[in-house]
Amino acid sequence: MPTQSPVAPGNPVPGGNRKDAAPDLEKRSQGRSAGESSSEVTVVEPAMVKRAVSAAALGNAMEWFDFGVYSYIAVTLGKVFFPSGDSTVQLLSTFGAFAAAFLVRPIGGMVFGPLGDRIGRQKVLAITMIMMAAGTFCIGLIPSYASIGMGAPILLLVARLIQGFSTGGEYGGASTFIAEYAPDKKRGFLGSWLEFGTLAGYVGGAGLVTLMTALLSSDDLLSWGWRIPFLIAGPMGIIGLYLRMRLEETPAFAQLEKEARTKEKERRDAEKRIGIREMIFGQWRSMLLCVGLVLVFNVTDYMLLSYMPSYLTSELKYDETHGLLVVLAVMVVMMCIQPFAGRLSDRFGRRPVIAVGCLGFLVLSVPALLLIRQGSLVAIALGMTALGLLLVCFTSTMPSTLPALFPTKVRYGSLSIGFNISVSVFGGTTPLVVTALIGATGNRMMPAYYMMAAAVIGGVAVWLMSESARKPLPGSPPAVETEAEAVEVVRTARLATAASTA
Repeated sequence: MPTQSPVAPGNPVPGGNRKDAAPDLEKRSQGRSAGESSSEVTVVEPAMVKRAVSAAALGNAMEWFDFGVYSYIAVTLGKVFFPSGDSTVQLLSTFGAFAAAFLVRPIGGMVFGPLGDRIGRQKVLAITMIMMAAGTFCIGLIPSYASIGMGAPILLLVARLIQGFSTGGEYGGASTFIAEYAPDKKRGFLGSWLEFGTLAGYVGGAGLVTLMTALLSSDDLLSWGWRIPFLIAGPMGIIGLYLRMRLEETPAFAQLEKEARTKEKERRDAEKRIGIREMIFGQWRSMLLCVGLVLVFNVTDYMLLSYMPSYLTSELKYDETHGLLVVLAVMVVMMCIQPFAGRLSDRFGRRPVIAVGCLGFLVLSVPALLLIRQGSLVAIALGMTALGLLLVCFTSTMPSTLPALFPTKVRYGSLSIGFNISVSVFGGTTPLVVTALIGATGNRMMPAYYMMAAAVIGGVAVWLMSESARKPLPGSPPAVETEAEAVEVVRTARLATAASTA
């Protein structure tokens, strides 16, 4: 279990070596009021951090396994659930159901986010895991349109809404969970594993769809093969739920709970009942920054990982299997780079890494899409890889950047609301909007222009945000890995206090 060591700049630790200082930390920790959380250092156990990261990443992987499968098999789903003979209309209908789930994500965020700030991160993440798995599993059981008529697309929509509602509490909770467990100096690296889980889910979904497309005939895929990826969600959900139920609450939330049992109980209880109005308008600047950062992150994410496979097939008439293999290879490359990019954000800062991504999408979106439109395997691979490497600038930094925008008492709620509003309005609608724009204008360069517009908005957000690398989360004490590091934090604080009063 993480421990707390006090850092009291105004009452410094006596000088001496590490052996002298560490016991002093222990003594002062026992004598200090639990309500003085702002003057403590959190010492986290590496084994506990690894478990927290693994459980959060696995849940994210399961979520995006479903989204990846849904996107990559969209053409088949259009034929199963929507009767129109027009392939474009079928694809639009399928992406419409895809986008509908994002419309309820803010509602899920407004429910699960404040609940996570009230009863704890771990409990809410277990609930969202159950709902996600159930919604995905049920899609695999829905009869086709040929069997029950309009009931089929209606049931598909209901299952997607359940998924969207549960997902509203997933990313904000998972990123908060990892951020509150991670030591300050490694928050970028550890947070990057959350999006590693996202990519792993996409790779699993894409790999399975590719394998099915290669092994099954079109008739078999249409009649029963498409169900397999969704039915796999059942056992995956059970495994993920088991891992999450074994986790302990994060140090930051546990400290709030501890404080609530002291003489300040009434005030802390009031803080924990902070309403949605306070979570949004009380944090309005951070909320706007969150929306802007999530916009560029998710527009480019969904464009590359969800829309591009269908773009290659429906718009460029590229062979479906080869298109999926290219995207799969790009995601594997992204997975390999992800942890290293997270380390870079710890060393050089979140802002420089995100800024490189925004500038890259602004300058390279058109050339990359022109390469993709050449149609050759090499050209498509080069264009997709360029976009994938730029996307890593966001996937590796956002899990550590976004939680740092908000204080502990509203972090889960505010982050969930801001994240899901942005995803719902801009990210999840990307495939639908771009498909519609291409249909209305006939311009197949629309994906590039859409990414460039997102990059401009993201660049403004980066310009206005503060650097959070190697700093404590707002409202939380410094977090370190060892007692020796805690001693060093105390010593540094003592020197800084002495210098400021000199």
